[in-house]
Amino acid sequence: MTEIDYGRFHERLEKARGANTAGAVDSDARWELLRRFQQEWGYEPDGGPRRDRDEPDAHKEYVTALAAAACDGPVDDDEPADVDRSLAIPVALAEWWDLPFNSFADRSDLYETNPEWPPTVRPDPTGYGVSGGLAPDNPFVGPDEDQRVCVFMAENQYCNEWGYPAARGHLADPPVLVSARDDDGKPVWELQSRSLSEFFLHLAAARLPAHYGWTVEENEVSPEVVARIRQELRPMGLLPWRELGARTEFFGGPDVIVCHNTGYGDFELLAYGRTEQALRRLADTLGVDWEEWICEPESRHDGE
Repeated sequence: MTEIDYGRFHERLEKARGANTAGAVDSDARWELLRRFQQEWGYEPDGGPRRDRDEPDAHKEYVTALAAAACDGPVDDDEPADVDRSLAIPVALAEWWDLPFNSFADRSDLYETNPEWPPTVRPDPTGYGVSGGLAPDNPFVGPDEDQRVCVFMAENQYCNEWGYPAARGHLADPPVLVSARDDDGKPVWELQSRSLSEFFLHLAAARLPAHYGWTVEENEVSPEVVARIRQELRPMGLLPWRELGARTEFFGGPDVIVCHNTGYGDFELLAYGRTEQALRRLADTLGVDWEEWICEPESRHDGE
């Protein structure tokens, strides 16, 4: 297995971003980075059934039916009230769904998220989506622009939703926002990824190594270990991942990815290795003893 230094991942990311400027989108550059990353961690399309983007959300249909019955309204509606067909859908979102190597469509069980297709608007007039729109003083759109957000993906329990500003839906690859809470507990939308294509790469990085890689989980780590992570590894170039109260930074090294969470969550540190030896080397570098805590890839039990 050829060693891959994820300490240089930001260089690969910058190269792909460079093909997505001035309105000119190089689809091959953006999606090739996703394809290669997935392959590096062991994912390969198996050619089996895929999740269809138009597949109905059973829970959403159930809740909508209950709400309709409670108010004696219609249960079936050819045009869902949470979809605004007048809004453009970004090219990158449709492209992602159609990728032959879309690991979400192939293995959605690894992702623990719910897709929204077509994207649904927030505030949600049906009441199903939990987030509001953008605040009047938000930094993403002007005061005279559409303040709604188009959600295309949500955490399983809708604790977090990811979307793009409705006013930016005409862009091929617009920035992605995440629903979160500020220091006072007030709901806010924050920048999650610089583009849709970068979001799907980041989502894969947050999910696939945990299944295909060797793993170490630490409830908490000392300030000295955090300092060594920042000294010995390099940021991967991704913005902090916001989900379930976590704020997770991604660092890379030879055949390893380290996720350091400065927010809430079960673990402060997650370390993934493409090989067991890579995690052992990382432990030596960080001055920690992980020998008893390295777990083999979950993918070894696929199909059992």
